[in-house]
Amino acid sequence: MFSIFPIKGYIDQIEGFYCGGIHAGLKPSGANDLGFIYSDTLCDVEALFTRNKFQAAPLKHYLQYPKGFQSNFVLINSKNANAMTGQEGIDNINKIFTALTFDVTNPIMSSTGVIGNPLPVEKILAGANTFDLSSKDGEGLSKAIMTTDAYAKHCMYEVEIETGKSFKIGAVAKGAGMINPNLATMLCFICTDAAVPKEDMLEALHSGMETTFNAISVDGDTSTNDTVLLLSNKKSGHYDKEAFKEVLRLVMHDIAMLMVADGEGAKKAVAFEVRNALTQEDAQKAAKALSNSLLVKTALFGEDPNFGRIASTIGASEITCSEETLVIAYNDVVVFEKGKILFNKEVEAKANEVLKNDQFKIICDIGQGSESYTAYGCDLGYKYVEINADYRT
Repeated sequence: MFSIFPIKGYIDQIEGFYCGGIHAGLKPSGANDLGFIYSDTLCDVEALFTRNKFQAAPLKHYLQYPKGFQSNFVLINSKNANAMTGQEGIDNINKIFTALTFDVTNPIMSSTGVIGNPLPVEKILAGANTFDLSSKDGEGLSKAIMTTDAYAKHCMYEVEIETGKSFKIGAVAKGAGMINPNLATMLCFICTDAAVPKEDMLEALHSGMETTFNAISVDGDTSTNDTVLLLSNKKSGHYDKEAFKEVLRLVMHDIAMLMVADGEGAKKAVAFEVRNALTQEDAQKAAKALSNSLLVKTALFGEDPNFGRIASTIGASEITCSEETLVIAYNDVVVFEKGKILFNKEVEAKANEVLKNDQFKIICDIGQGSESYTAYGCDLGYKYVEINADYRT
C-alpha cells in the first residue's frame, strides 16, 4: 500500500534540485525569460517529444546524446523557439554550453516562443552565466518559461510507501496555445527524488501520456518544441513501481488540466466523455474530434448548447455510430437520446445553465460497444484571435 499527498511549493522542494529564472533581455516587457533546473547529483533522464516532423533544434540536440546519458542541468528560454533554424540552431546551443562559466554534465536546452528566428546567443549566454545554482526560486523559473500563459503551472506530490519511506515528485510547465493531442505547445519538466530504475521511467511516461497530455486540445495545432522531460536524482533512496506510475500520471494530469483551463483566452475547461464506443480507437477518435472542433469550441464560448454540432462532429469522425443508439448530455442534462430530440425550452434552459459553469462534461454515449475515452478541451473566443494576431510582437 502507498499514500499520495499533494504538497505546496515548486520542484525546488525536492532534495537536490535547484532552479531559478531571470530577465536576460529576450522579453521587451522586462519579465523573466531565462530559467534553469540544476541537480547536485547526476540524474537519469527520459523525454517525450512532439510528433511534428519539424522538430526544433533543442530536441535535435538532446537526441544527439548517447542512449542512457545522465544530466544535471536544463537551460530553458522563452520568446524564441529556436525552430526551423537548421544546423545553426544546434550549433548555437553548443556555443552557449561550451561558454558557460560553471561546470555541468550533458546540459539540456529547451526553448519556446517565435519560430524561425536565430537564437540570441549572446543574451542567453550572458544571462546564464549570472545563474546562482544554489537558488531555490521555483516561482522565478515558472515565470521565465511563460509565453502567452496567463499563470504559472506547477504541482507537487509526496508519496509515502510505508512509515518513514517516501519520495517527492513535482513539475513546472508552460502551455496555453498550440495545444493539440500528440503533446501540445508545451514544455513540462518533471523532477523526482524517487529511486526509479532507468528502465521504468519511459514506460511510466508512456503509460500516463495517453490520458493526459495526448488527451488535451486548445486550438488543434501541434508545436515544433513540445517536450515532457523527466529527471530523477534518486536521492530519497525509495521507490515503488505502482506508486510511481500513479503519481506521475497525477502530475501529468494536473499540468494538462492547467493548460486546458489557460487556453489563450479560454474561460471554460470541458471534458468530452465518449462512452460505449465499438473500439478504443473509435472512442479516442470521437473524443479528440470533439475537443478539437472549432465549431464546438465557439459554441462553448457562446454558452450555446448546440447539440447538433456535437452530433455532426461525431459523425464526421468516421467511427461506427448511429442516431438510433446515440445519447448526448451536458453533465446530467440529456438533450438527444437514441433518435429522439429532447431539446424543448425547459431542457435548453437547463443545458444553458451547465454551459455557464467554468468546468463541465459533455457526455456522448455511442451505444455500439463498451470502450470509453475522455478528451479535454476549452472554448475559443475573441481573446484567442487577439493574442495570436499579435504573437510576433
